[in-house]
Amino acid sequence: QVQLVESGGGLVQAGGSLSVSCTASGLTFSWYAMGWFRQAPGKEREFVAVISRSAITAYADSVQGRFTISRDNAKNTVYLQMNSLKPEDTAVYYCAAKRTLTGAIMKTSREVDYWGQGTQVTVSS
Repeated sequence: QVQLVESGGGLVQAGGSLSVSCTASGLTFSWYAMGWFRQAPGKEREFVAVISRSAITAYADSVQGRFTISRDNAKNTVYLQMNSLKPEDTAVYYCAAKRTLTGAIMKTSREVDYWGQGTQVTVSS
């Protein structure tokens, strides 16, 4: 049974930093592209960042230069470091996994094979 378990969300002031992580089990982690999506109240789930099996990364324009995604295959864990946070970054952040070829990534919800349960990130102004 595949499980993606996020941790590290919380409340932070605008301009601050926060890191979230996601640990996977029940899959061969190195075979998967891993990503983060987020969903704010009343909005659709949107792409945030992704890292391929070969550590190629991609970001949404709204977080480019502020967020950094990384992975540790030995720990089956993907991380999202969020700096210079803004109130509009407030959302539930979901970890996502997709079985892919080496350099492939996913940027849409429909491409995702597995989801985590989500972790709340709240940025106060």
